[in-house]
Amino acid sequence: MNEFLAKLIDRHPELKPNADRIEQAFEMICRSLEQNGTLFICGNGGSAADSEHIAGELLKGFVKKRPLSPVLKQKFEEYFGTAGLEMAGKLQGGLKAIALTSHPAFGTAFLNDVDASLIYGQQLNALGSAGDVLLGISCSGNAANVRKAMMVARVKGIKTILLTGNGKGSCMEMADCAIEAPCCETFMVQEYHLAIYHVLCMMIEDHFYNE
Repeated sequence: MNEFLAKLIDRHPELKPNADRIEQAFEMICRSLEQNGTLFICGNGGSAADSEHIAGELLKGFVKKRPLSPVLKQKFEEYFGTAGLEMAGKLQGGLKAIALTSHPAFGTAFLNDVDASLIYGQQLNALGSAGDVLLGISCSGNAANVRKAMMVARVKGIKTILLTGNGKGSCMEMADCAIEAPCCETFMVQEYHLAIYHVLCMMIEDHFYNE
């Protein structure tokens, strides 16, 4: 078992039934990123905030500093001299993650003019490609906009991961991998989700930036 995951299970033994699925989600995301794919994330309310949180942990250093490679640093110096070298010393390696909650101009226009339940599906249709991964977050498992984004994903050849509670909602049937918090009370589900996705982000970061 991955060391980060093992520590999570030590802290939260009740999550042990999810260990294989967390490993599966990790492998799905890494496989996609290794092939220049993108991780898309979506959810509503607190889960929208979680979507932004996950993207934030992947786009920059999380528990590692992720310095740029010597080759890239050299290019910055060649192009821009001392200023480029200074920039290269501050920039960090990043992983391609997009929170579909992040586009208010598009979102308000689309929900007003077309269909609010397709707000994530439309973005995934425009931005996603076969080989990408969609991580949908729904505490109840019944979020219509998350489910419809997963439907778009299936048509486009995009793998899907669901973070949910134990209520067995309608999104479950669309997910290639479902990770269930062992409860159904929203605030408790969200507390488990934070622990789960923090560990996922650490596992992914360690895979790509293992010093």
